[in-house]
Amino acid sequence: MTDPGQRPRRGQGELEALVLSVLREADGPVTAGWVQERLGADLAYTTVITILTRLLDKGAVTRERAGRSFAWTPASDQAGLAARKMRKVLDAESDRGAVLASFVTGLGPDEERLLRDLLDQARSEGED
Repeated sequence: MTDPGQRPRRGQGELEALVLSVLREADGPVTAGWVQERLGADLAYTTVITILTRLLDKGAVTRERAGRSFAWTPASDQAGLAARKMRKVLDAESDRGAVLASFVTGLGPDEERLLRDLLDQARSEGED
C-alpha cells in the first residue's frame, strides 16, 4: 500500500526519455540546471545529473565543459537510442544469426517489407 501523498514511481526509462525530450527542445548545449527547470521542481538536481550521466554512458548524450559545469547535448533522436539498445543486445549474444533470425520471423508483413526496403536502400547506397 502506498502513502496517499506519495507520488507513484516512474517507469523504468521514463526519466531518461523525459530528459532526452527536453534536451531535443534546446537550441544547443544546456546545463543540468536548465534541464531540471524544464522538468519541474519535484525533480532533484542530483537526480538530473544521475540521469544525464547514465545517458552519457549509453552514448545517448554528449557533454562539454562549460565553466565549472557541463553542457549537455543529445547524441541522437529516440530512434537512434532504440537502435543503440538493439545493437547492444545483439552484441551480447554469441549466436547472432539465431537472434536475427528470431527477430525477423517475429516481424509482421509490413515490418518485413520495410526492413527489406531499408536493406535494399543501404545496399544501393553502398554501391555508389
